[in-house]
Amino acid sequence: MHRPHAPHPAEAVEPGIEPSSGWHVSHLFYRFDRERLTRMSSAERATGATAFTAAFDLAVNPAPTRLQTWLVPGHKADFGLVVMDRSPLAVDAVHQRLLAGPLGVAIEPTYSFVGLTEVSEYVPTVEQYAERLVAEGEQPESPTYRAKVQAYAAREPAMRQARLEPDLPAWPNACFYPMNKSRDVNANWFTLPFAERSRLMAEHGRTGMSFGGRVTQLITVSVGLDDWEWGVTLWAKRPDFLKEIVYTMRFDEASARYAQFGPFYTGYVSTPAAILAHCRVVEGI
Repeated sequence: MHRPHAPHPAEAVEPGIEPSSGWHVSHLFYRFDRERLTRMSSAERATGATAFTAAFDLAVNPAPTRLQTWLVPGHKADFGLVVMDRSPLAVDAVHQRLLAGPLGVAIEPTYSFVGLTEVSEYVPTVEQYAERLVAEGEQPESPTYRAKVQAYAAREPAMRQARLEPDLPAWPNACFYPMNKSRDVNANWFTLPFAERSRLMAEHGRTGMSFGGRVTQLITVSVGLDDWEWGVTLWAKRPDFLKEIVYTMRFDEASARYAQFGPFYTGYVSTPAAILAHCRVVEGI
């Protein structure tokens, strides 16, 4: 779900909580407490279902700029959210509406991850991209070199903006996982020279781009904000594409030697009503 961004009253009160660029992003996961649900009457569940759906209404103020709901298989959670906005209060308002609603007593938060969108330091400027082409053997006087540099310069501003204010794809299959870069004595990412880190990330990026049209990703930074340093969200046209991209990219040196991964949460993009029906919260939805 998307809405045009407009200032929130909360933002006007606390402008210092907005990032200088980009958005706050929260990944939130929940399960339904079946024992508590059994204590609720059918009428109470129906009222709760209405409030549950309304909690995700982007016409409510404060409402986030981006919001997506997932069905989550397995025991880790029943459903999950991806929520984005400049204001962390607009992001957290969705969480608070869920827990404050009639079904709130039967909704158990199981995991959360907070971060910010950013343009990675490894996304090259036009000049750095040109230098990389030369290092890879392109001749600066060649038409091919000029065409590649001009094409990159044309798409660079939109590419950077898309990282700061990303859209949520409509592809039905998704997964989220947090990650760190290794600090092991013999594999410490943070002691590598920038040029070497940039080379490794360029290799990693080329692998990811080979899945264009099948998988898209969002990387959020959580250094100083959460227990892990980055969050990775993947969306795919088919579920097996998620398996393929994660498996393939783990052979890149940046991943094989320097990456550490947290728990994986698989999701299927769904509506609030479909989540309630699938989880048997309300009969007959």
